[in-house]
Formats: sequence, C-alpha cells, structure tokens
Amino acid sequence: MMIEPLDFSKYRSIVALTGAGISVASGLRPFRGPGGLWNEVDVLAYATAEALKQDPFKVWRFFASLRQQLKYAEPNAAHYALAKLESHMENHQNFTLITQNVDGLHQRAMSKNVIEMHGNLKRIRCQYKKCRLKPYEDDHFSLESLPTCNLCGSPLRFDIVLFGEHIQMDIQREIKKSLRSCNLFMAIGTSREVYPAAGFVRVARSYGAKTIAINVEPIESATSDFHEVYLGKAEEVLPEFLNQTLHSSGSQVAA
Repeated sequence: MMIEPLDFSKYRSIVALTGAGISVASGLRPFRGPGGLWNEVDVLAYATAEALKQDPFKVWRFFASLRQQLKYAEPNAAHYALAKLESHMENHQNFTLITQNVDGLHQRAMSKNVIEMHGNLKRIRCQYKKCRLKPYEDDHFSLESLPTCNLCGSPLRFDIVLFGEHIQMDIQREIKKSLRSCNLFMAIGTSREVYPAAGFVRVARSYGAKTIAINVEPIESATSDFHEVYLGKAEEVLPEFLNQTLHSSGSQVAA
C-alpha cells in the first residue's frame, strides 16, 4: 500500500473522527461489520431509548457486561499514534479528536482534546433528567440489580447516548465548530452507517478540508467523499501513515 506523505504543518486545524474499528485491536468488538455485536444482539432490545423506558434493568445489565470488558482493554498503537500527533501540533495549530466510542481509550492514551459524542461507559448518571446528580465514574457496579440514585431514588444508567436519544447540544455545537474550521479531516475505523457522524466528512469537505479515510473495509461513497482512502487495520495503517508524514522531523509516532 502506497502512503502519500502529508505535511501536517500546512494545516491549521485538524479533526480526527474515530469509530469502533480503532478499538478492535484492544480486544473490543465492533458494533457492525465482521464480528459486530449487532449481528448477534437485537439493538432494539438493548440500546434504544424505548428499551430503557420499557426495561431499564435489561439495558443496564447489557451495558454493564460491556463495561466489564473495558477492565481488560488497553489502548493500542492507533490510539497512541493520534495522541502523539496531537503532541506534535504547533501553537498556531488546533487538533480535535471526535470519537463515537464510549470506551475512554483515547484519554488513556493521553489524547487531550477529545469530544465523546456518545458518552462514556465509565460514567454513570441518573435517568431522571431533572435530577441534580452529576455523572460520575464508578468501577463498582452490579450486574445483578439496578442501582438507584441517592438523591431522587430514580434508576441509574450509564452515561451514553442510546439510539433515539439526542447528543447534548453543547457537544453538537462543539463538533459543528470544529468541522467548519478544519482544513484536514481524517476518519478512522468508522463504518459511516450512523448519523450524524456519517455526514461529518461532507460538512468538512464543503468547507474546503482535505479528507482522508483509514478503514479495514471499503467505505460506501468513499471516492466522492474522501480525497485519499487507505484500507487496513487502524493499528497498523495509522502509525505508518503518521510516521511517514512526520519522518522529516525525525519523530516516530508509534511506540
């Protein structure tokens, strides 16, 4: 695979969008595609706002089991590569990492400017929207019972965005601002099957950004939406791609 070296110094604002594919090498299953979780589990029964309303314990137990898997997951070379790229930014440059993932692995790899558009499985919050309880991290949660809020008594839930729920307005505004100002957009490990994230590349490109995709499978409409497409595993392609671009400075992105 031929990789075209890229001079990152030419780009004042860089946005990277990541999906579940970037965490596969960390031992976490993707939701779609080969080996995808939704191939075996009914998404309507476990991951929707309606399912939460009908059976909150069923939804809690499902995501609690996924949360258990995070105890054994570690950031991989792709996570570290993006963190290293951010650390190479000059003062006049801006780097934003938008992730659809809820695993928190980007932060553990020391990425700083991360927008978690779908929340984080490490956080728990109250189901009652008007409750004053702030989302908090808790590694001690039950798979056998549904915990309740110590302020209002309502059931607790994981602080993630389910299908049928809206992304927080402040997060939406932050994403729109970054897309409109970026002049380099990279999509990594995302199937582009879920909106609004699937449309981010078109927004960025409409504002003049160079667009690059890195994914293990071919991407639908890739030729019209991306200037460059690299097929392969994120943990292999991304470090190689970034090392090629930073080679002139003598830096190595991946450990």
